[in-house]
Amino acid sequence: MIKLQYKLRNFCCAALLLVMSVFLAFNYTEGHQTVYADDANDDKTPHFVTIHNDDTEVTVKTTASTVADVLEKAGITVNNADIVEPTLETHIESEEFRVNVYRARPVLIMDGVNKRYVMTASYDPKQIMADAGLTLYDGDEIDTVTNDNFLETGVATAFRVKRNGGREITTEEIIPYTTEERLDPSLKKGERVLEQAGEDGRKLMTYKVNFENNREVSREFISEEIKAEPKPEIVRVGAKVSVAPGREQCAQWMRAAGVSEADLDAALYIVYHESGCRVDAANPSGAYGIPQALPGSKMASAGADWETNPVTQIRWMIGYVNGRYGGWSGAVAHKNAKGWY
Repeated sequence: MIKLQYKLRNFCCAALLLVMSVFLAFNYTEGHQTVYADDANDDKTPHFVTIHNDDTEVTVKTTASTVADVLEKAGITVNNADIVEPTLETHIESEEFRVNVYRARPVLIMDGVNKRYVMTASYDPKQIMADAGLTLYDGDEIDTVTNDNFLETGVATAFRVKRNGGREITTEEIIPYTTEERLDPSLKKGERVLEQAGEDGRKLMTYKVNFENNREVSREFISEEIKAEPKPEIVRVGAKVSVAPGREQCAQWMRAAGVSEADLDAALYIVYHESGCRVDAANPSGAYGIPQALPGSKMASAGADWETNPVTQIRWMIGYVNGRYGGWSGAVAHKNAKGWY
């Protein structure tokens, strides 16, 4: 009889452990799911993104580029009052990325005899007041109170605003950053390089508030306190001076492009008068390069490197001169007569 009781006790313990293991495994699976949602036809590098949504977590493998794209592919919708961190526009760059979705909930705010409800995902009382459109003055207090009518209203969180007769208000305001442009002779003209990203500053502004019939009608500035100085955006702007090449260098480009020795003097005459044989010669009219093609993009027909390759530019120029003037001599005669070719 004793042996039977001993075996029965061991069986019950084993069964209980089995049930608990299944329960824990089920709860973990419910709380955290790993979903592989790779786009087989996408050449982009996939990322693992973990999404915390209320009490659940899901990890997806995706090539989506932004937080909004990830949520859409995961079938997660958000409302305007929900908070998503980082923001929906944030680009996903790291291989392991995390997104938090905080769902909005109804909150009751009691301001004197006035009551108002607001949907908010914030837990900061001041931010909740701002979401509700309430102005807090210096000295006002916010108390969390128990909502006895939860079943009736469906609101678990309630706040009471205590107005303590404040006649001043302190607000935090943004100090916009400025942009500084610094000439850099090592960069080509027109080239811009961001050297330092700008950051807005912050300041606290205190005002005296004037009321009429318990309503705010105006504010008078009292003082300000700088909390963080703005950080300027610094952009380096190209100021490199283009130097005309020597005549022999220009002649070598001409020969490489296909200009004959018989036409070489006429070709050099035109290009030195037009551009100084400078491959990056730019005119406010939009004319560009050794031929001063207008617009410069015309030269793309002679090669994709038309912006930087002198041979490509001259090759295009040969076709232009032959087609318009019948050759270099005709182009020279037209330039001498008209001042341009």
